[in-house]
Amino acid sequence: MSYRIGIDLGGTKIEILVLGPEGREILRRRTATPAGYGAALNTLAELVRQAEAEIGAHASVGIGIPGSISPATGLVKNANSNALNGHPFDKDLGALLNREIRVANDANCFALSEASDGAAAGQHIVFGVILGTGCGGGIVVDGKLLEGRHRLTGEWGHTPLPWPRMDEMPMRTCWCGHTGCLETYLAGPALAFECDGPGARDASQIPARAAKGDAKAIAALAIHADRLARALANITNILDPDAIVLGGGLSNLPNLAETLPPLMQPYIFSDSCSPNIVRNLHGDSSGVRGAAWLWPA
Repeated sequence: MSYRIGIDLGGTKIEILVLGPEGREILRRRTATPAGYGAALNTLAELVRQAEAEIGAHASVGIGIPGSISPATGLVKNANSNALNGHPFDKDLGALLNREIRVANDANCFALSEASDGAAAGQHIVFGVILGTGCGGGIVVDGKLLEGRHRLTGEWGHTPLPWPRMDEMPMRTCWCGHTGCLETYLAGPALAFECDGPGARDASQIPARAAKGDAKAIAALAIHADRLARALANITNILDPDAIVLGGGLSNLPNLAETLPPLMQPYIFSDSCSPNIVRNLHGDSSGVRGAAWLWPA
């Protein structure tokens, strides 16, 4: 199809955009996410109809969600937007719009966006990293999203922190029930905890504090960078990506992309390695663009 619609379905907002025949953005809208599964479906369907009426053409529809569709049941699983869980979301919305709907995890959409026409465009193997309120990732090879047999590909946030040190023991308990998950060390609330202790969850002011010489903030950022470097070195040993793209709120930490490669090198199983770490090109728009790219040109 010449036109592709991408939708980012979040817990508080829905964003929709339309990419034209050459991949250029021609329309964008945002609206609040309504409460309830049925209301969300109706809102999404209406947004698509309105967009198609405005461009005067039929379009493919791809949607990024904060979860995934189980290949075993066809139902949404692991979505932090709880209203989606347990429903055949793609089938239900497809019935409303009378077409096939493609759905992927929002971190996968981010990776696909940056590999398609973003910071890693043209690269062979791309690992996209989301560092925000959570910790996620996605893998793209030759422009194609890898989701895996169980649609778990890229879920590095729930793998253990590698090469743990004595002062990191005992390892932290994650909401998933396991201990040591990267999400408990690399997400925004983890950085806030490292700097300001239990109960702290907002890391947004830590870089500014560090720039003013706050010793606690400087130390917290250094610890976070070291842990992130270990985690990405582990990914590099497994995947050997051509590019690692940083996304999410913490991707804006000053000089993070430049700081990581030398910290990673001692943990990479190679006599020479120059990790290619880049900041995302499309920022907050990357997820919704990736949803549109679920339908290739």
